Amino acid sequence: MLKQRLLTAAILIPLVVWGILSLSTPIISWILALFVLVGGWEWARLIGFTAPVTRLAYALLVATVLWLTQLFVSNFESAVLIVLLLSGFWWLVGSSMVFRYRGEVGLSGRARFFGGFIGLLVLVPTWLALVHLHGYSQHGPALVLFLMVLIWGADSGAYFVGRKWGKRKLAPHVSPGKSIEGVAGGMATSVLIALMGMVLFEMPLASALWFIPLCFVVALFSVMGDLFESLFKRRAGVKDSGQLLPGHGGVLDRIDSLTTAAPIFTLGLILLGGAE
Repeated sequence: MLKQRLLTAAILIPLVVWGILSLSTPIISWILALFVLVGGWEWARLIGFTAPVTRLAYALLVATVLWLTQLFVSNFESAVLIVLLLSGFWWLVGSSMVFRYRGEVGLSGRARFFGGFIGLLVLVPTWLALVHLHGYSQHGPALVLFLMVLIWGADSGAYFVGRKWGKRKLAPHVSPGKSIEGVAGGMATSVLIALMGMVLFEMPLASALWFIPLCFVVALFSVMGDLFESLFKRRAGVKDSGQLLPGHGGVLDRIDSLTTAAPIFTLGLILLGGAE
């Protein structure tokens, strides 16, 4: 399993870096849309739609909403801001669901359809945020790559600190392995990465007043994205969302943190004028 994980990572990471930095935003939008559709296929399984035809129908629903979102964004100047604000509000609600979960398994018929709506709130703003961030300014591709490094770094920091000093569980019913001490380590790592980002983007020292807190909040919410997917996997009784990526599970298993981090990071940059 470890060999598979390392091999998959060795192939994917260079491809991801090359794609983000080299491909145009329209091409990136199509590639991201493909990953979101696969994520929709996997999400349908997590909410109890196990038949291939219903999973395909849900993936087509995701595709339709992506198309409608693109039309909305193309015709209204403030559309991106509206969608990302709604996404930010949703993740406040989603975070509360994580801490209210007490180990329930399965979803009723009504809850499945509610779960389908939640999937749209999780997947579509992620696509929009990444596409907008990639094409918004001359630093767009570098900002997308920085965002990924931020959440990967925070996750690694949380893992190593939690493994060494973790005692108090963060959300034991959802993810027994995550600790409050680990999250603190991840947040400390995010601050260091934010400082490196300021150097990379040649930001003035005054920008630290908003950039470091933004990165801290983004890293914190990325934990919620991870936990939120874990909640639905536990309800579905599965270990991974899929088997597309050998040793890494499915697409959702790889982008769960990004589903919260991307909308909030992009929203923060827009509101604070930092993505210009």
